[in-house]
Amino acid sequence: MPATAATDAVVGPIALLGAPGAGKGTQAKLIVHRYGIPQISTGDILRDNVARGTELGKQARVVMERGELVSDQLVSGMVADRLAQKDCERGYILDGFPRTVAQAEWLDKYLDSRTFGRRKLPPVVINIQVGYNQLLQRLTGRRSCPACGRIYNVYSQPPRVDHVCDVEGASLIQRKDDKEEVISERLKEYERRTLPLVEYYRRQGRLHEVNGELPANQVTEQILKLIERPAVQAGSND
Repeated sequence: MPATAATDAVVGPIALLGAPGAGKGTQAKLIVHRYGIPQISTGDILRDNVARGTELGKQARVVMERGELVSDQLVSGMVADRLAQKDCERGYILDGFPRTVAQAEWLDKYLDSRTFGRRKLPPVVINIQVGYNQLLQRLTGRRSCPACGRIYNVYSQPPRVDHVCDVEGASLIQRKDDKEEVISERLKEYERRTLPLVEYYRRQGRLHEVNGELPANQVTEQILKLIERPAVQAGSND
């Protein structure tokens, strides 16, 4: 990617919050492309550590084989190792982290001893807000082609012929995970788990909220305005 003001920018850490279906993945990809910074996924980090047999990965494997959740301490340790790598020097997008108040507190302490472009930068915490009914429609409306994997949405991106793939002509299917009863439980679990984290950042005046029900390009514009705050470009010294 050729060097530009955007790809040279020191943006610091970015944490995207939002329920399943809010569009975090879409926005994260756009930010990665614009700034050339990595997307740090806790799921990827966990799988990588387990696969490579690192000390933390071995501990995590034991916990996972018991069917238990990996502790905040283990997750934070693996995240710290990943954030210390060179590609994170200008910033990164945190995907799936923090998920708890304990992880957010750890992140604050970790960042207190780190600099980006010779300055300390707190995370830009962005909550993509989408109403419950809209989330339900986005998630339960998903259909896929069993032949080519193409994804449709019966509400917002339907095929030309109902229930039939435009490319393969195969009948579209709905995953079990996209059934309304399953989605409803996922959304309730997200709210239960994440509300304390949202309140943690809101109390500190550090939570930025954007309207995720707008078209994707308008959501991106809102997010970029928050990221491109003053004095974050590379070479800035004030």
